[in-house]
Amino acid sequence: MKKGSLITLLVVAVCAGTIFVAGCESDAQTGALLGTAIGAGVGQAIGRDTGGTLIGAGVGAGAGYIIGNEQDKKKAESQPQIVDKPAEEYVTVNIPNSNGSVSPVKLEKQGVGYVGPKGEYYDHLPTEEELRQAGYGL
Repeated sequence: MKKGSLITLLVVAVCAGTIFVAGCESDAQTGALLGTAIGAGVGQAIGRDTGGTLIGAGVGAGAGYIIGNEQDKKKAESQPQIVDKPAEEYVTVNIPNSNGSVSPVKLEKQGVGYVGPKGEYYDHLPTEEELRQAGYGL
């Protein structure tokens, strides 16, 4: 076996092993890694030298990344988007506890009223006493 073929086989084996051991975070990364390995093998087979191997690896990495990136885009489009509510839609009321600490109670503003962490509804901004009666604070 020629030295160039042995090197190519070693590169392909290391790349394939890396996929299984490390994994990739996205299809684009996986595609680039697989493309590099396949491109290196094809480049070596066609060019029969290091230059052909490197060119094949580069072309394969680029093509694999492009294909994987398109798959990532399709996945992102099919997944529901989670939208966080703006901070202005929440109010935090700090309730002093008997031991000197403070218990923050985060209320979500809904229309003219507020919803507490336990799902209870207040038609106004509740007072510290109302929140204590609802079970908040010590």
